[in-house]
Amino acid sequence: MSVKIFIKRYVPEGKEPELTVLLKRLRSVTLMQPGYVSGQTMKRLDQPGSCMVISTWRSIDDWNDWIKNQKRKAIQEEIDDLLGVETEYEVYE
Repeated sequence: MSVKIFIKRYVPEGKEPELTVLLKRLRSVTLMQPGYVSGQTMKRLDQPGSCMVISTWRSIDDWNDWIKNQKRKAIQEEIDDLLGVETEYEVYE
């Protein structure tokens, strides 16, 4: 059964250009990950800087394999360092 992952981030003003570079790197690795189906990025209208990625995976096992991916971990660490806070994940089926 497919799963949807809600990835929440808050982007401080002025950090968008650096974040965009990191997210492009992350996306290029994601596209090669078995089980990845799709992703959609959305920005909150009522809270500037708040955004959410809705990522769809074929199964929870595919998502768990992605979470353990060393390339993902390295890029995600750079993202969290840039934003000054850990990215939040919520998993739904």
